[in-house]
This record gives sequence, structure tokens and C-alpha cells, in this order.
Amino acid sequence: MSVPTAAVDPSVCAPLPVLGADVTVPLVTGGNVAYAALDYAASAPALQRVWDDVAAYAPYYGSVHRGAGYLSQLSTDLFESSRAAVADFLGCRADDQVVFTRSTTDSLNLLAAVLPADCQVFVFETEHHASLLPWRDAPVTYLDAPRTPAQAVATLERALAGRASQGPALVCVTGASNVTGELWPVRELAATARAHGARIVLDAAQLAPHHPVDIAALDVDWVALSGHKLYAPFGSGVLAGRADWLRDAEPYLAGGGASRTVARRSDGGVDVQWHTTAARHEAGSPNVIGVYSIAAACRALTEAGFDGLVAREQQLVTRVREGLAAVPEVRVLSLFGDDAPRVGVISFVVEGWNSSHFAAALSAEYGIGVRDGLFCAHPLVRTLLGAEARDPGECGAPDGEPGERSLNAVRVSFGAGTPDEHIDRFLGAVRELVGAGARWTYRTEDGRCVPDRGTAQA
Repeated sequence: MSVPTAAVDPSVCAPLPVLGADVTVPLVTGGNVAYAALDYAASAPALQRVWDDVAAYAPYYGSVHRGAGYLSQLSTDLFESSRAAVADFLGCRADDQVVFTRSTTDSLNLLAAVLPADCQVFVFETEHHASLLPWRDAPVTYLDAPRTPAQAVATLERALAGRASQGPALVCVTGASNVTGELWPVRELAATARAHGARIVLDAAQLAPHHPVDIAALDVDWVALSGHKLYAPFGSGVLAGRADWLRDAEPYLAGGGASRTVARRSDGGVDVQWHTTAARHEAGSPNVIGVYSIAAACRALTEAGFDGLVAREQQLVTRVREGLAAVPEVRVLSLFGDDAPRVGVISFVVEGWNSSHFAAALSAEYGIGVRDGLFCAHPLVRTLLGAEARDPGECGAPDGEPGERSLNAVRVSFGAGTPDEHIDRFLGAVRELVGAGARWTYRTEDGRCVPDRGTAQA
């Protein structure tokens, strides 16, 4: 059985067509402008190819694993072929499982729920909250922020060498920082974990949309990622890797689909036999459209050619970093230094500006969407800023006097669908805002900085 899929234009390499490319937004200063989506690290726009593939399947939508009808069987085939496509995209080993979840956060909470008893967890404080917080029911060692990749490896080496027991242990590490975009030494950290009998899970939420991920080559035990960062909408995620802990633990969710058989006992209870496959942790009606969108994104990125996508993105990274470096008031945040390899995620602060005010002005006056704040990585951003947690105050007020520490940051992020014009407009807007200030007045509303619709900047 097959579903029609959109044709692939092999000449399209970069930028890839994405939804929203023709959306215009109003400016407070008057008129409309094409929206510049530069918040890929939060949610990337859907690839047009993904949307077209999903639209082609939509009329054939049916229940998965539950029906004898044609559409149900077709949807089941599509669901399982999507699992195979994701496994191929991630370089899974023959005995790995691919479990479909809601997001990276859901994937890592699933893994936390299946840890063996007394499993020790080691996680750097630099992680996104999705990687930092799920381990609350396990003994956790939080590792200090390293300042070089080699220091990261040495820090993990010391921590694992001094662990309390030789029982099970798990290391959790990001592939690319959602704050600085810097690549982490995953292969070296995996080798260190392996040398001490520990397993390792890779948070690839920010890595997979920008760079090939190969489980076998990296020698990691699991990879977690989110569809909404991989140019695939509809709220689905992946946990892929070793099957044994997943197979041996109680299901993450109990319900239909996870169970093979259920029978009443004479004492009034029930006996349950759970699946030993990925279905064990996929109870309920699966998000087949979300799963299919991830598979479609995996195919689209592979067919477009990661080498070309990576090369073009690195050109954009260089342009943004050089453009920001030319503005003395701008400080780009970095953990490993200027020469560290990175993906298209860059955070910065502007002297004399409240970061929420700066981001609001980029949106309201230039039609540019970025993000401001602590990016669900509070310990890391505070380490980079040297700032304690406190109320940043009104959005129109600077974070502090010149020379004082900022309280939050602005993040610009981009990827396979970003046109050159969006980068040029962003850099031009930064120069204008720093040089001439905002043209409008802003106020705080429900904790967010918004333009005051009543008056322009005097």
C-alpha cells in the first residue's frame, strides 16, 4: 500500500521552501513586511515538502493497529514505515527501538521512567530543562559548566571515576546548545561513559535539524528529538536506541496498544502481558500524522543533502557573528569560545538595552521574530551572563547601567529555510536600534514587552 508523496526537486538545496515564507505582518510604524522567522530553535517552520506529504496522506487517514479496513491498514503501514525511516535517518543499530513520543521532553521523561533501580544520572548544568529536570526520582549529579570541550570530557571522567557504586549509570548530554549553538563533544563523552560502564543519552533536539546524527557512529545508547524543531509540525517526538531498559520496565503509559493480552483473575484483578516492542510505551491512539511528518522531514533533509545544508548554514552563522561583532555594544554569549563549531543558534545581549525590549522592537518595527529570556536553560544563561535571578523590571528600562550585568538575552536562530534577506534585515535592524534607538514606546503587559499602541517614540 502507498500514499502519494510530493515530488522532490533535486535542484532545491538551500534555502529549502518552508511554510510562512509569504506571510506578511504589520509594523507599528505603518505598512506590512514579509515576516522574518528567526526563532528556529523554538519551533522551526514546516518544510513545504513535509506539508505536501501530509496533505497527500490526509484523505487516507485511519486508525492505527486497530482496524481491518483499507484505510486503517494503510495508516498502520505508513506508521510503521515512518518508524523505519526515522531509524534510518538516525543510523539506528539493528536491535534498536524507535519509540514515538510527544517531544524531546516527553522522550527524556520516558527514559527517566524506565531507569533501573539505583541508576545514577550525570547531567551538565548547561542542559535545556528537558534534559536537566526529568531525573528527579533518581540520584543525580549535576556537573559544572565546562569552558572547553576537553574540559567537558575531563569533568565527566572525574565524576564517573568517583561514582558511589558500580551499578547502572546514565549520562545525559546535548548535541548542540539551544543557547549558544555550540556543538558538544558527543563522541568523546560517549567513549568516556563507555569506559566507566555508563550509558549515554543524546538530546539531539537542536542538533538533528542542522547536522547528521548517527547513533551507531557516535556510540550513544539513545537519541531524543522533537518534530517541531525538525521542520515537522503536529507535536510528535522520538526516543531511539537500546531496547533492554525499555523492554524491562513497566509501560510509560498503561492502556490500549501497550498491552498484548488482558484477562480477569479469579480474585477480581487483571493479568496483563505487555508488548516487548516499542508499542509497550506507545499506549493510546498514536499521532500518526505527527509521526508521518517527522518521517517526511527526515526524508526531505536527507534528499536535500546535509553537506550542502550544513555548508550554507555555516555561511549564515559567519555572517551573523561578524555582523554582531561589528556592533561594539553587542556581546555574543559563548561557552567554548569564538572558534567553537556551532549551528545556527546565537544568543547575545546589548549594552543599555533590556533584552525583552530589544526583541519587541525587532518584531514591532522590523517584522523579525526572535526570542528573549533564559531559553528554558536558566542555569546556563545565568552562568554566561554572570547574573543572579531577579525581576528584570519594566521592558523599556535597560537591564542595568553600562557595565552592569544583563539579566536575560536575545536569541536569533535559523536553518534550512532561512533566506539571505532575513539575515540582512536582522543585522540592519540591530545596527539601527543600537545606533538610533527604538522608534516607538513600549510597556510591560502580562510579563511581556509590547508596543504602546497609543504613542510613537518622541
